[in-house]
Amino acid sequence: MFKIGIIGAGWIARKMTLALSPLEDICVYAIASRSAAKAKAFAAEHKIHKAYSSYEELVKDEEVDLVYIATPHSHHFRHAALAIRHNKPVLVEKAFTANAKEAEELISMAREKGVFITEAIWTRYMPLSLKINDIMDSGVIGVPRILTASLCYMMENKERIVRPDLCGGALLDLGVYALNFARMYFGTDIVRTVSNCHLGDTGIDLHECISLSFADGKMANLQSGALCLNDRQGIISGTEGYIRVDNINCPEVVEVYRNYELVERHTSGEDPVSAYRYQVQEARRCIREGLAESPLMPHQETIDIMKQMDTLRKEWGVEFPMDRI
Repeated sequence: MFKIGIIGAGWIARKMTLALSPLEDICVYAIASRSAAKAKAFAAEHKIHKAYSSYEELVKDEEVDLVYIATPHSHHFRHAALAIRHNKPVLVEKAFTANAKEAEELISMAREKGVFITEAIWTRYMPLSLKINDIMDSGVIGVPRILTASLCYMMENKERIVRPDLCGGALLDLGVYALNFARMYFGTDIVRTVSNCHLGDTGIDLHECISLSFADGKMANLQSGALCLNDRQGIISGTEGYIRVDNINCPEVVEVYRNYELVERHTSGEDPVSAYRYQVQEARRCIREGLAESPLMPHQETIDIMKQMDTLRKEWGVEFPMDRI
């Protein structure tokens, strides 16, 4: 049995626990919270073997095979570093850290200790996400030229969105999915970025539009925000047709059109929450094979995306306390 220890007992920890509960070879073995009562209640609800009132206790548990960091962005560096110091492999929820400096330091620390670490941005690991690359490579839509991606939810009153000390804002929470979507299917050779942003009362970005130009002439237009609901769609347009992706952060339906006629339709065929398991299964594979990172989300890609978001935030005047350290 591959045993997971989760740091943080919030809603994302709950989703991960629900996703892993049906599996026979992977389980959530331990949960840690700063509140003993919260940890015990979480463990009782989900039938978890160990409940810890400190994160140090969890990372010292020899039974834990992988630590999943499910705390706010602002705490990822500190909690992942704690796990690494105790030689525990780590799966760090997106956004990986507050900024690129923290990401580079964390990855360097893991490499020095010979400990596996990867970013838990679930979209990178889903079979349907990987299927999109196969569709593009088949040539059915011709030469890809334009990509659009949008992800918006009503989240303007959530603490983790509006508080700078929690590394809030739409970019690190939602925009990171749009940026990943563009890089997964159009590559990383970005030569120009143009953006616009609306800031909230706390100085944090609540809605943004980002346009990327690639060296080979492709373009990506992205938007993310915490002020409205939208279709969450991604469209990859080529010279012969286009691909429509329903829900860019957790693809549920992928439709392929050639000359405006539907020629392929692929579905995930599962409850979206269950898709959290793929990143854990990939982490287990990498650990067993002695890999330091997952090829589906390499360290350099994590660092480059953090740098991309740092540059955007600097342009918008969005600053976190960690940026001043």
